[in-house]
Amino acid sequence: MNPKMNEHQHPPDTTPLRLTQFATRAGCAAKQPQGYLLPLLNCLPPITDPNVLVGTSSSDDAAVYKLSDDLALVLTTDFFTPIVDRPYDFGAIAAANALSDVYAMGGRPLTALSLVGFPDQKLPVEVLAEILRGATDKAAEAGIAIVGGHTIKADEPIFGLAVVGSIHPDRVITNAGAQPGDVLILTKPIGLGIITTAAKNNEDRLGAISEAIEVMTTLNAAAAEVLLRFDVRALTDVTGFGLLGHLRNVTAASKVYARVHADTVPTLSAAREYVAQGIAPGGTHANRKFLADWVTYDDSLSKEQQLLLCDAQTSGGLLACVASHQADAVLHDLRRAGVRWAAAIGSIEPGEPGKIFVSGR
Repeated sequence: MNPKMNEHQHPPDTTPLRLTQFATRAGCAAKQPQGYLLPLLNCLPPITDPNVLVGTSSSDDAAVYKLSDDLALVLTTDFFTPIVDRPYDFGAIAAANALSDVYAMGGRPLTALSLVGFPDQKLPVEVLAEILRGATDKAAEAGIAIVGGHTIKADEPIFGLAVVGSIHPDRVITNAGAQPGDVLILTKPIGLGIITTAAKNNEDRLGAISEAIEVMTTLNAAAAEVLLRFDVRALTDVTGFGLLGHLRNVTAASKVYARVHADTVPTLSAAREYVAQGIAPGGTHANRKFLADWVTYDDSLSKEQQLLLCDAQTSGGLLACVASHQADAVLHDLRRAGVRWAAAIGSIEPGEPGKIFVSGR
């Protein structure tokens, strides 16, 4: 028989912990926008080390450093505040997101280090253990170990990885090789930032966060393995700058023009409903504002449709520029490999370098 509860005692709190309530901003939507970063990077001295094959000049996904004629390292780091409520899922998503940068360069992950900020006065240590467990499991799925890291006290939970990968120096795929005639292929749907914002604000009436978590925890490894079998001219992944923001980096670095067909872009259906209700993270609005100088939209596209295309993604898909004669085979092999969201969404064309046109069809 349980003893009677003292009048001064309180029953235990059985309310599930909601990790997103400890974060002001969530996931890659917390990134500084391109309009802030690009002028800052332009203030830095140019990199002159000849072994730096990819540095900061092209806004690529990772750095590449040549060690020998047949070996280079791919170096990247990514971290953010919670984008989902379950600590395990947060760790897995953060790990998948960081690993994606290596895949986006055509590389193979080797190992990683954890980057942690944790409010130990607000959250129990078991929460951090679950975050680390989620990341460890996702790294193991990628075939690597997390071999160490660094932890600081912080006002909000922060987690990510510094990842090291390897690649042959002659096989690096950057965002600077797109050519007119290439087909744009996207391997995951967009709308993740809108859905996670809805969930954080208790507005996810469709329960779409489960599908969003499935997308965000899916490694880009299988997609990259397929793409590397074909003539991929340029490659990037879609994260905090949104689909059009990362495509802008490709068009600017490659000095080409792009056309996107809005109705062919794979999109999570709930995101369409939520953005129509005015739900979108601040990072998505910042992306659209920055891209106003780079993107022209067909008159038929509403502001809400534009926001979807600019939506700040976390652990989004790969965006590849593929030789046109191989596009159908690429899509066929991607789908056979289980990349069920893969779609051709546009093309690289002759036109004003750096610019993008988005058609309604």
